[in-house]
Amino acid sequence: MTLINTVSPDFPPTHIAGWFIFNTWLQNTLNERVRLELHDSFSQQQDAIQSDGVDMIYANPADAALLVREKGFVGVARPANHADEAVIVVADSSPVQAVEDLSPEVRIALTAQPDVNTMGMIMLEPADVTPSTATKLERDTYVLVAKALMDGDADVGFFLKDAYENLSSIVRSKLRVLVTSDIQVVRHGLMLGPRMQQHRQVLLDALLNMNSTENGKEILSNLGFDAWEEFRSEDVEFMIDLMETLTT
Repeated sequence: MTLINTVSPDFPPTHIAGWFIFNTWLQNTLNERVRLELHDSFSQQQDAIQSDGVDMIYANPADAALLVREKGFVGVARPANHADEAVIVVADSSPVQAVEDLSPEVRIALTAQPDVNTMGMIMLEPADVTPSTATKLERDTYVLVAKALMDGDADVGFFLKDAYENLSSIVRSKLRVLVTSDIQVVRHGLMLGPRMQQHRQVLLDALLNMNSTENGKEILSNLGFDAWEEFRSEDVEFMIDLMETLTT
C-alpha cells in the first residue's frame, strides 16, 4: 500500500525540494511507502481530499473543518512559533498609501486560500470594501497574483505573508506592502487521515525530536521551520471555531 502525502499549495516554491526531502525522511521514519503529490491549485487539492486521495496533509486552517468533520483526519504536529499572517500588497507605482485611500469598488487579485482572503477582507473594512462592492480576480498562485498587480489588472493583492516574502527580489521590488495582519493564532498543521492514524504517536515523537539532530535541523531549515510542536485535538477544534468565526 502506498500512502499519499500532500502540502497546501500556498507553500513557497523555494521549499519544494524541502518537502520532497521531508517525504523521504517520513518514509524512513515510518517504514512505509509514502508518495508526495503536490497540487497546482487549491481546487485540485480539494478534489483530491474529496475523493479520499490524501492520507497526510500539511493543511491550511480553512481546510480543518472538512478534514476533521467529513474525512476523519486528526492533527499530529504544527510548526512551532510560526503563525500564518496575510499581507495586502499594491504595485510600487500605485498612488495608494493606506487602506483608506482605496475605493469600495477595489479590484482584488487573490488565490482560493480562504483564510488569507478572510483576513484580507477584514483589513479592507476601513475602506468600506465588502464582497459585494469589490471585484475579485482569482489566480491559481501567488506569483500570478503578483503579475496581476504589476500588469495593472488589480488594485491590491492578498498574499500569505510567507509566500510574499519568498517571491523573488526582482518581483518584490515592483510591489509594496500596504498592511500586514497580526492575528498570531492562525496556523497550518500536519494532519493524518484514517489510513495513517496508526502511526500518529511514532510520527509525533520523531517530529518533536527532529530539531535535536543536525540532519533534522537541516530538513526543518529547508521547510522554513525551527521545530515542530504537537497539534492536539483541542488545537484543531480551536482552529475550526476560529475560521468559522472569521468567515461569519
